[in-house]
Amino acid sequence: MLVIKDTLVSLDLIERFFVCDLDSCLGQCCIDGDAGAPLLEEERDAINSHIDEIMPLLTPAGQRTIKEEGTSYIDPDGDLVTQIVEGRDCVFTTYAEGGKCLCALEKAYREGKLPQLKPSSCHLYPVRLRKYGSMTAVNLHRWKICKCAEVLGKSKGVRAYEFLKDPLVRRFGQEWYDELSLAASEWLKQHG
Repeated sequence: MLVIKDTLVSLDLIERFFVCDLDSCLGQCCIDGDAGAPLLEEERDAINSHIDEIMPLLTPAGQRTIKEEGTSYIDPDGDLVTQIVEGRDCVFTTYAEGGKCLCALEKAYREGKLPQLKPSSCHLYPVRLRKYGSMTAVNLHRWKICKCAEVLGKSKGVRAYEFLKDPLVRRFGQEWYDELSLAASEWLKQHG
């Protein structure tokens, strides 16, 4: 682990390679799992404040779910998470050709239609955060459906922390990321 400000950063984030390979995995992380994506209260509030703009971007089932149950719920672990459709898809999941899952919030952001509303837990994935008192652990979650992303990352020579620069900066700030980048460079010189 590396200590960067008030975080404990897993060495996996530095040592492992990662580049999402949506053409191979088809966005399986948006539909697999036992609950919706972890959500901060302020993220839920921001999504809810733009719900009229978001609704037309969603599937009919997603629209119906939001109308009946809202955009989020508290899961059995007591965490605020995005609503899911029929026990499977995140409510913000849309589909492209070939069955590829896309996040309606991310798509609208990239098209300049909405501010960045994608939950930070999704934006950061495969990073997962966990609080330990005043410290936050920054861990790399490994899941078999992301094996193709590890292979693609290795072929391109892109480390996980490099691929995740934008969401890490969004969550922790540029100064934090610059410190991580410097520490990663030094670590890889010595151990890489």
